[in-house]
Amino acid sequence: MERVLGLLSCTLSRALWSSGLSEQGAARQPRIMEEKALEVYDLIRTIRDPEKPNTLEELEVVTESCVEVQEINEDDYLVIIRFTPTVPHCSLATLIGLCLRVKLQRCLPFKHKLEIYISEGTHSTEEDINKQINDKERVAAAMENPNLREIVEQCVLEPD
Repeated sequence: MERVLGLLSCTLSRALWSSGLSEQGAARQPRIMEEKALEVYDLIRTIRDPEKPNTLEELEVVTESCVEVQEINEDDYLVIIRFTPTVPHCSLATLIGLCLRVKLQRCLPFKHKLEIYISEGTHSTEEDINKQINDKERVAAAMENPNLREIVEQCVLEPD
């Protein structure tokens, strides 16, 4: 009986290790997601507000807690951003979402799927804006507009 239990324990340990569910692997996973979230935050915090001289971080439009990273599989990650416009009727919320998307698409060094949302209850038309900033065709069309593209470029430009 002891021998059977020993074999079962050994087999179970190997199965857990190979599936990535070992104690070490399980403990490492949240740390890796936190590091990736900080990496994302470092990229978006310096984006400039379209009408103010401040960054999104300075205006508290983005914070560390607004970034979530989840592992989809070994090489792909889901990045979720929930930003908070400065006022509930902010006319530039869509533009801010576009800036977030453009900056992350250009600069994130790992494979990712990106979802950007307005924090729930912080904007009068959040549902419409969320649809717009997560629609690839609408984003592509917006970036074809030379005036809009120029504004986005100025907002995402890295500070010296």
